[in-house]
Parts: sequence; C-alpha cells; structure tokens
Amino acid sequence: MASPAKKRKLNNGSKITPKPSRNLDFFFGKNREDAPSRPATDTDTAQASNGPSNSNDSSALTDEQLARKLQAEWNDEDSSGGAEEPVESAVANEKRDATELVKENGSPINTVSEEPSDEMEASNEKTAETMDAVPSLPSLASKVGNTLSLQSAGTAEDTVSSNIPFDESPLTFDPSKYVPDLQGHWAAEGGNASYALLTRCFVLVNSTQSRIKIVDTLVNMLRVIIEGDPSSLLPTVWLATNSISPPYISLELGLGGSAISKALKNVCGLDNKSLKTLYDKHGDAGDVAFEAKKKQSFTLRKPKPLTIKAVYQSLVKIANTQGTGSAQAKQRIVDRLLQDARGAEESRYIVRTLCQHLRIGAVKTTMLIALSRAFLLSKPPGAEFLLKSQSELAGLKKEALAEVWAKPEEIVKECFAKRPNYNGLVPALLEIGVCNELLVRCGLALYVPLRPMLGSITRDLSEMLTKLQDREFSCEYKYDGQRAQVHCDKDGKVSIFSRHLELMTDKYPDIVALIPKIRGDGVSSFILEGEVVAVDQETGDLKTFQTLANRARKDVAIGSVKVEVCLFSFDLMYLNGESLLNRPFRERRELLRSLFIEVPKRFTWVKNIDATSQDSETVLEFFKSAIDIKCEGIMVKILDNLPNLKPPDSAPPSEPTTPSKNKKKGATTEKKTRRKALLATYEPDKRLDSWLKVKKDYSTTSDTLDLIPIAAWHGQGRKAAFWSPILLAVRNEEIGSLEAVCKCISGFTDTFYKANKEFYSPGGVHTLERKPGYVEYEGGHPDVWFEPQEVWEMAFADITISPVYTAAIGLVREEKGLSLRFPRFLRKRHDKGVEEASTSEFLAGLWRKQEERVVVGGGGAAGKGGDEEGEDE
Repeated sequence: MASPAKKRKLNNGSKITPKPSRNLDFFFGKNREDAPSRPATDTDTAQASNGPSNSNDSSALTDEQLARKLQAEWNDEDSSGGAEEPVESAVANEKRDATELVKENGSPINTVSEEPSDEMEASNEKTAETMDAVPSLPSLASKVGNTLSLQSAGTAEDTVSSNIPFDESPLTFDPSKYVPDLQGHWAAEGGNASYALLTRCFVLVNSTQSRIKIVDTLVNMLRVIIEGDPSSLLPTVWLATNSISPPYISLELGLGGSAISKALKNVCGLDNKSLKTLYDKHGDAGDVAFEAKKKQSFTLRKPKPLTIKAVYQSLVKIANTQGTGSAQAKQRIVDRLLQDARGAEESRYIVRTLCQHLRIGAVKTTMLIALSRAFLLSKPPGAEFLLKSQSELAGLKKEALAEVWAKPEEIVKECFAKRPNYNGLVPALLEIGVCNELLVRCGLALYVPLRPMLGSITRDLSEMLTKLQDREFSCEYKYDGQRAQVHCDKDGKVSIFSRHLELMTDKYPDIVALIPKIRGDGVSSFILEGEVVAVDQETGDLKTFQTLANRARKDVAIGSVKVEVCLFSFDLMYLNGESLLNRPFRERRELLRSLFIEVPKRFTWVKNIDATSQDSETVLEFFKSAIDIKCEGIMVKILDNLPNLKPPDSAPPSEPTTPSKNKKKGATTEKKTRRKALLATYEPDKRLDSWLKVKKDYSTTSDTLDLIPIAAWHGQGRKAAFWSPILLAVRNEEIGSLEAVCKCISGFTDTFYKANKEFYSPGGVHTLERKPGYVEYEGGHPDVWFEPQEVWEMAFADITISPVYTAAIGLVREEKGLSLRFPRFLRKRHDKGVEEASTSEFLAGLWRKQEERVVVGGGGAAGKGGDEEGEDE
C-alpha cells in the first residue's frame, strides 16, 4: 500500500468540510452532464424508467447500468429477511465478476478480486491517496438505507458488545444486565451470538498478564453465552481454545501463509511490498490484519455481521474442503471472513484463528477452569441444576472461595483428561452442570484417547532417590521411540493414538495385525500403553528414533514396511469394560503381564527392576545399562499406595505442619507445607512425582558443545520482537570455515532475548548484510547474519545425520552432515573465544562414540522410552 498522500491545501486556508450525501441519480446525472450529448435511444428510455437491464452480459452495460443492476441485486438480498448467510452462499457471492464505479474525478474504485492485477493495485493506491486527502468521503448514499454506498470500514464495529465489562469480578458481574439488549441486537442479525462478543473478550484477555483476570474475563463471557445463546457455547469454546476439533479427529484447516497473505491483499488493498513491511514490523499476521483494516477506508458493500456459529462453521467447511479446486474454494471463504469482519480487532482475531495462533493465553487448563466456574454461577434457560449464590460467595475470604472453586474445577479437568473432547463435555454441562454425574457421563471410553500421565524431571539419580525415600519403586528403560496408546474392542477393532492423541493406526498396520496374537484368554476389550521402537527383527538390536521417523506416516501397507518395530508395553488402563486408573501400578502391571502374550521382537514388556532408595548401586548400574543400549534414560514409578492414603478421587491428605519462626514478633507459628501425594494410580494429564524420569541429556555429566551463533530469524507471536530461532555452527579447522549444525529455540529467557536483540541489532556493528563467505549453510535465508564473536555452551539429546546442515560433512557421510537433536542453550562461554569453539572433528567423534555403544538385542533387553517428540512420557 502506498504511503499516505499529503493533504491538499486550499487557497483560502480553510479546512475541508464533508460534502452532503449524493445518491445514484445525482452521481450519474453529473456524469451525463459532463459527457458529450447524444440522442436518447429507446433502450435508454426503457432502462431509465424500468431500472437495470436483465441482461447477463455485463460487458455491454454502461457504468450507470451496471451500478443499478448491482444495487437491485443487493436490495433483493437485504429484503430476504436478514437471515444469516450460509457459507455456501458466501462462496457463491465471491464468484461475482469484479466491477468498477466511476468517481467524480474519473478514477476507478475496484471491488475485491481474487487475483488483483498490477493496474488494479496501482488504481487502489491512487484511490487511497485521493481519499487520504479528504477527512470525510462524500457518501454515495441517500437517506434511504438500501441505497448503494461506499461503507467506511472503521465505523462498523459492534458498540453493544464492545462496552460489556467482561473483566469485572464474576462475583459482581450480572449477565442479566446485558443479555436482553444483546439478544435484541442479535435478533436483527440472525439471532445468534455475534463474533464481536468473542472479540471483546479476546481484547480484554490479551490486555492483561494476570492469570486471575484472564479466568475472570472468560468466566463472564461464557456466562453471557450460557444465558443468552446456549447453542453458541460449544463453538465459542472451540474458537477460544484455538481449535475446531479434538486432536484424534483429523480436521485440519490446511491453510498456508499464502492464503492469508492473498486475502489481506484482496480485501484490504495491500500490495506485496506493503504487506512485507507490515509483517517485518509486527511479526504477527493478526497484527498485520489489524493495521491493514485500520488503513482500509472503504468497502463497496456493508459487511454482514459475523456470528460465532458462522465463523466456526466456516472453519469446519475449510477443513472439509478437499479435491480439485479446494484451494480456490478455501481462499473464497477466507476472503469472505475478512470482508465481513467489522473493525480492526475482529480482523486481527479472525486472521489469528485462521493461522491457529490466537495468542490470548487461554490454554486448555484456563478454559476448563472458566467453564467450571461459569456453570456454578449461570445456567441456560430451562435447566434445573442448582447454582451458587453470588452474594454468598462474595462474602467469603480468599481461602474459603478457593475451596468452593476447587472441587468443580477438579471434576471438569478429570472429565476432560479422560475424554478430551468439548463435543461431549459442553452439552453435558449445559444439561446437568458441574456434579459427580458428569464424571460418569465423561468417563473412559474406547476409541477416545485419554490424556497420558506424565513424569516429573529429575536432574540426576541422587535427586530421584531422595524424592522416593522409603518407597518401593520400579525402574524401567526409557526407549527412544514413539509413545502409543492402543485401543481394542471385543470385535477386534484396533485404534492407535500418539502421545498427543493423534490417530496413527494407518502408520502401524503391522501392530494392528499383531493384536489378535497378543490377546490372552478372557481379554475382550482393553486400552494399553507402550513404546513403539524400531528394531532389527533378525538380531533384536534397537534402532534410533531417527530410523523410526523415516517410516511412512499414512496409508502404510504391511508388505511395504521397511522399518520393523516392536511394541514395548508398560501400562494397562482399561480391561473388559472396566477402568483400571484407580488401581495401583503394581496391580496394573501384573494384569498386563499375565493376560497378554509376549511375541519376541514384536510385542514384549519393558525392561525393569524393582528397588528402594537403599539400592542406589543397583539403580546406577541399571541406568548405565539403559544408556548403553541407546535408551534416553530410565522411568521410575511408585508401585503401591501408602496404607493410610485415601483413593485418588478424594482430596489428598494435608502434609504435617512444621514450626517456623516469625522474625518480627519472635513467635513460633505453624507453617503449612504442600506436597503432591505420591500415588501409584494412573493420573491422566498430570505430572506427579510418583513418576520420575532420569534422562541422559539432563545429567550434568553429559557431553556439551561450544557453538558459535551465526544467524537468526524474526520470532513469531510473542517472540516477534526477538531473534528466534538462532543458527549455530562449529569450526572446521582445516579450511577455517564455520559449518552450521542446528537451530536453537530452547533455554532462552526473555531477558536473554532482549539483550541478544540489542547486541545483534539490525544494521549494528555486530551484524552483517549478507552471508559471509566463510559460513557454510544451505538450509534457507536467515533474516540477519551475525558477526561471529561469541561462544555458547549447548546441551543436546543426540547427534543425528542431516541432509541440511553441513557440520562435519564428509567425516561421517560423503554428502551429509551432522545436526543436534533438541539443542538447549546453557550459558555464554565468556572464557572462550571463537577460535576455541567446538570443531567438526570433535562433533564427528561424539557421533562415533554414540554409535559405538554396546547394543544389547532381544526382547529381554527391551525397555521403556521416549516418544515421537523425544519428550517425556
């Protein structure tokens, strides 16, 4: 978009005043006065009296005839009752031919087109310059509301929704003050809750860092939806959590950055240069849309107000659009969403939603807390469940109020952990509210993956032994594989889910075919958990995660499988229609090993030993053996609940108090300490000390590398103002070059990011304009090149062969280099100069040492491992 033009100066020095509104007759009448006179024809007379021609050949129409024809079509739309326009109609409307209106000075104003030409963009720029020259454009509208007009894009915001104080305390916020006005406002726009209401909430949430304030704002917004339009609650929750379906249902938008960029250019009149300038400045597509919408002066037609339902349905339609022409169809829907967005804020959050990066801080846990509190204070019309009194809650102290919130929050969280799908949770809440019955309705179910239990990180074995003092535990190998959750019903139907709950049954047809062989007598249905690891079927030797990653992901045929795998099972959560989550780990493990059949090198158990904190030497040897066979480390799990512990669904007992000294008064008081109970039960979606992991890359004795930062890219989202990721390199001593080895985004703090951006400021003394000749990297084009002058110490999980990075190329492979898996920044090495950084030869030596570890094959040496991300369980 061209830069704003200077305003024209009048001879008398007076300011420009708005001109009166002019209708079509005045507008084209003036053009007829200015045009050369010609005899009127019969056709002209008929058209003047009867309105626009019915001819479909728009190319034969004059500007006036075409404008009147379009006006008649839009009048027909407006007279249809104002009902919400379906997505299919929106797509059809987008197919209208682009038209032009002639301004008084003769320059055209172009409507939106899918592929704006250079001439069209130049015309838009000229129009923008002309419009910037006057404070107020003469509206081409008469007093009649259905007259063709140029609408101002900045004056269409929903003022009814924008004034609701969602950030007020839920204990004083009263939805009934706003719901009647909102419902009347919504009725004029189709009857459903407007997207402006959700945008208002997003703006308030985005304006605060306070977690309490974020939750309160979401609670109040949800209460308004619950009482005003319950049918919009489910789409509201999906949009606020930045998703449209649970992860195990494959429903992806499939939109690239080009679709968003094209929509911004089509709708807001941006050219490539303007778009890049805005993106370089803001680093976020939503912020770019915000700025572009503010600068957009006019739209040819008044936007049809977006509703929450319509936005969600449009996203679902985008996700379901496939096949020939799908890209164009998706583009039309994206364009229409941006066209109908009222105001800059709606545009910002529409684009962020399309990019699936909402950036409001309302993560899953926050939404679940907000839902539990909202249904304690509000209910939909006709519901019969009881609510808490706001006045009574307002009179409680902070600690007492926290206890009131705690139980409902735990119920909602537990329901979602066992069945992570809002499509089941939200309708149940609307019907029965938050109660114990909700746990029954949203309990464990086949083919709905539960969220996995997670292990806490420990830095070394001594810390682990201290935490588990006087408790009996099991140590298991933590293999470098992919965590898998296997579901099977009595008919033998099998589904396999990843750690992130994504369906990956098609990826492992060999495991699906294996299930009938491992089911023992009496096993009908089950859910078990294990680790899928690449294994040499002849020797039983374990292979790296990189080998497993080379396996195809979709539509894998058993006959085409080249990477053989073994499933190492370690837990059983569901058996014959009964949940085992509340059973101790020792009991679950016994059921797993007694009811299922081992198939060597295909299905077996994790390698494990049982021990106590007194067996430190035994545990150390077990940890070393795990590292030797290329495991990531070990998992340590509590075997039994303590006798005095209550079942896990009740509140854990409070820890004993310890005396502490009040320094000011000299009095001894009782100080409460809160520790998580070490439960042997399976706790979905929780990270407890009853599961601990000790990984080799956490150990202080692990190898590290001293690398040189050489380049970086602009960050995304919250990191838009920083350099992230950062490209690092090793030295090649023989030829004096720097060879790129990895990008890093882990281990940095915001303080570090700010200091690093100041040190490597664009155009500063520590940055370069282009890649120096002594740097070897072919993986892309960083936004900035650094002057090599620092050494950073980096930790990493493994060294892998890489076709992209050039580090140690030719030392381990002829045409491939080495890279680091999960690099993590530790510190700057102020005691080292660039000439003392790690060399490519040293890197190759570490790789050889990694590969030369003793490999112990066979099912008996198999163990428990990581997952596809290399993260914890």
